[in-house]
Parts: sequence; C-alpha cells; structure tokens
Amino acid sequence: MDAAAGAPESPVAVVVMGVAGAGKSTLAVAIAERLGAAFIEADDLHSAEAKAQMAAGVPLTDEDRWPWLTRIAMRIRDNGRAGPVVVACSALRRAYRDALIRDSATDLAFVHVHGTNDELAERIGQRSGHFMPASMLASQLATLESLADDENGIVIPLGMPIEDAVDAAIAFVG
Repeated sequence: MDAAAGAPESPVAVVVMGVAGAGKSTLAVAIAERLGAAFIEADDLHSAEAKAQMAAGVPLTDEDRWPWLTRIAMRIRDNGRAGPVVVACSALRRAYRDALIRDSATDLAFVHVHGTNDELAERIGQRSGHFMPASMLASQLATLESLADDENGIVIPLGMPIEDAVDAAIAFVG
C-alpha cells in the first residue's frame, strides 16, 4: 500500500494463517525469502504437552492456546525489531489474531490460505512426519473464523501456484 496515498505503511509482520495442511509454512517461507524477512514456524512454539495432545487427536482448547499465542507474539515483537518477519500460524479465530496484534504490539497483515474441505483433507492426508493427524482437520475447520472485513488480510486460494500466491501476498502487504 502506498503511504503517500494515505494508506498505512507495510506491516512489520505477516501471518500466513489457515488450517492444518493448507500449506501455511510453504507459503510463509517463500514470502519470507522474497522479502528478506525472518521466518517463524509457530508449530515449533507449541509445548510438548500440546503437541502430544494434538498427536493423540485431542483438539486444543482456548486455555491450551493462550500461552502458545503469547510465545508467538513475543517472537514477532522480538524479531520485528530487527526487520520484517513472516509467521506460519493457524490463527484460526479472530480472538487469536487480535491477541497476536495486541501482544506483539505490531501491525500485522494476515494471509489466509483457504481451500475446500476436500482439498484440505487430501493435502493433510498426504503429509507425513507432522504431529497433527488428519483426524484433527474437522475440529480445525469448526474453529476457523474467516477474516472479517475490518481485519488487515487477504485470502489466497489453496490451489494457486506458489509463485502467484507469493506475488499476491506481497502485493497486498505492499
């Protein structure tokens, strides 16, 4: 966005959001590389207990998520002091996104990678080595709150080629 035209300057941080299997990490890494930004994988900030809970097919509660969201926000704040940062984080609910903004004290742009239930189920079923089982997709979809009109965000279709998705995200964040 053009600050001279009265629009806000580019955010210090971009959060690539969506449910498990949407390709958040792949897109976030590509955006970070293009911007020369630091990359944060929010999954790495889950506690061992939370990872074990999800691996067992038990969805996290809000109470489980708040400490994790605080860790992410602090990492955004700390990394943002050195320059731009891109985060791969589910950020499924508006309250979680609001907490990330509030606790990081950073202007965030959200890039929501979104697809159909069938597309997501196929993708999550094909991956291996991740603590989140495919059985958790339904609970994530039930928790997901789409970006509201007053949130600083863009929706990227799941099937969009990665280079086009990076271009769209970077054009949005300016």
